[in-house]
Amino acid sequence: MDEARSESGAPDEPVLEKISPAYARYVLGVLFFVYVLNFIDRQILSVFVEPIKAEMGATDTEMGLLLGFAFALFYTIAGIPIARWADRGNRRSIIALGLTVWSAMTVLSGFTRSFAQLALVRVGVGVGEAAGSPPAHSLISDYFPPERRATAMGIYAWGIYIGSAIAYLGGGYLREYFDWRTAFIVLGTPGLLFALVVRFTVKEPPRGISEVASGNAERATLGETFRYLASNRSWVWLIAASCFLSLTGYGILMWGYAFFGRVHGMPPVEIGIWMAGIVGIGGSLGTYLGGRLADRLGRAKPSRYMTIPALATLASVPLAAGFLLAEKSETAMISFFFFYILANMYVPSLHTINQNLARLRMRATAAAIVLLIINLVGAGAGPFVVGFLNDYFAPTYGAEAIRYSLLSLACTMVPGALCFYLGGRSLAADLARRDAS
Repeated sequence: MDEARSESGAPDEPVLEKISPAYARYVLGVLFFVYVLNFIDRQILSVFVEPIKAEMGATDTEMGLLLGFAFALFYTIAGIPIARWADRGNRRSIIALGLTVWSAMTVLSGFTRSFAQLALVRVGVGVGEAAGSPPAHSLISDYFPPERRATAMGIYAWGIYIGSAIAYLGGGYLREYFDWRTAFIVLGTPGLLFALVVRFTVKEPPRGISEVASGNAERATLGETFRYLASNRSWVWLIAASCFLSLTGYGILMWGYAFFGRVHGMPPVEIGIWMAGIVGIGGSLGTYLGGRLADRLGRAKPSRYMTIPALATLASVPLAAGFLLAEKSETAMISFFFFYILANMYVPSLHTINQNLARLRMRATAAAIVLLIINLVGAGAGPFVVGFLNDYFAPTYGAEAIRYSLLSLACTMVPGALCFYLGGRSLAADLARRDAS
């Protein structure tokens, strides 16, 4: 087997002649833990919205910018060149470097003394985290064949929910007994150490080793990659659907903690425990079920990769209304749990379809393009729109304004479900066209 080479012609790494299933699972576990650290460092800010807002005299709109665009804008801008690098370089080393950067910036957040300083450091966190998922998606596609890829992507996506759960649980405790600066320092430090594990224990496989494909596939430019993906009707519908869902998902993820404090008057530790269980267990269960169902049912009929999330998303809408409008906190939490399972079943299909449609040397760039679009809409606009609507509704609804802000976003899940359904109608033909080219 030929060596995988960078654009300069130097080998990426001594290649593996054969990948054992046990080692593939190990790599998936390492990448999953990196993603956990990613979301701990990303999510911890949402736990401390109220104390940071009070200390720095910020509005909800300004906090929405801090939670959203301050991170997401530079995350997406940096993501494209980093993904281009990953499509020709050593993906393992890129992930290790990114982990080091975003962990260091999280620690540095604890030493900031103004809103502007904190915003600048959040930009640094976003730049570092841009080196996480695109190369990870590409690695997973090489370690796992297409028929097992959605399940692997679903397990990797657990990092979102486990990381958020740890941020909620640990952050709730630290908020109760310490201050927000201590939380950033404590929760950012482990990533600096784990970067060494990534660098020295994960091997760089040849491109396409999990498929009947050449490891030296032709490289594509950014423009060629985008044009190729956008020429697939199913991909366009996939992106539209995922934008609608991520708008709601990130809005709730970043403002859910504040929602239960403002509307239901729950103490920080109690919110942390509930949110950790719901997001950690519910989100992980949703992505696992979504991945397993997609792998099992999609083999016979590829359109099911999109009809499954369409049905799950539609079923989640009444639960969203129940969670946001319930008068009792217990009722809200139970509805939230089942909503969160269904609302996250689309995640494995999103990333699996994107990787399956992309050609070999497009995969990290394809992942970055998807993350650029979805994070600008979801991670960027979602928290900002909630913050803006909070300030807009506050004169009428007071502390309960956040209830109606989040409900407004939840309505966008209906067109999201429709887009998934429409995309499924052309997916099989688009996959066949890729195989024929």
